[in-house]
Amino acid sequence: MTIWTNQLSFQYDATPLLRNVSLKIEKGECVAFFGPNGCGKTTLLKIFMGLLNPRKGVVVVEGERMAYVPQISQLDRQFPITVLEAVKMGGIEKEVLRSYRRGCEERAREMLMRVGLGEMTEHLFGSLSGGQMQRALIARALMSSPDVLFLDEATAHVDAEAEKVFHKLIKELKGSMTVVMVTHDLPGVASYIDRFFCVHESVTPYLPTEMCNHFAQGLYHPPLRGGV
Repeated sequence: MTIWTNQLSFQYDATPLLRNVSLKIEKGECVAFFGPNGCGKTTLLKIFMGLLNPRKGVVVVEGERMAYVPQISQLDRQFPITVLEAVKMGGIEKEVLRSYRRGCEERAREMLMRVGLGEMTEHLFGSLSGGQMQRALIARALMSSPDVLFLDEATAHVDAEAEKVFHKLIKELKGSMTVVMVTHDLPGVASYIDRFFCVHESVTPYLPTEMCNHFAQGLYHPPLRGGV
């Protein structure tokens, strides 16, 4: 799946957030968006997914299947659903509300095994730790065999071991689908990201060799060509 924008702008009410964003993400790339809090990273993901419309400009997403893993802080832990049931929701047919694809439960169990949660199918989803919950959400996202996987701060609020599992899984997925993530964990993802995009009104692309240690401290500046 290829994603591209041309002169895209967005604002909430009268407050401009994104200005003249032009970029292209190639099929199979693994890219990361970073920048200050409130700069529009999650908004940009929602525009890519068609959940928000730009104020002006063009956005084109060439592909059929998209999957989204939200921040776990947005989820209701009190909702009474098992881990298996939560993952099976990723296999619901869009055309027939509440109708599961054939073989959905078998695939859900397979995806849970893939993320290391095969023995937790009957646990309540809300009882999982942050890292386990994030892995269950990725399993749910993979149910549809997506062309592109969107991840919004997937390593936030998880422990170090959960981070390791997450990075290993994304490395395994790389190349089989386009992966677009929002992250503040620049050192953690640096070994497998193809390109970085700094969001601060406009969007500036960086190759991994152009990334600066200042960025991990929240200090952003234009690319310094030749590595830093």
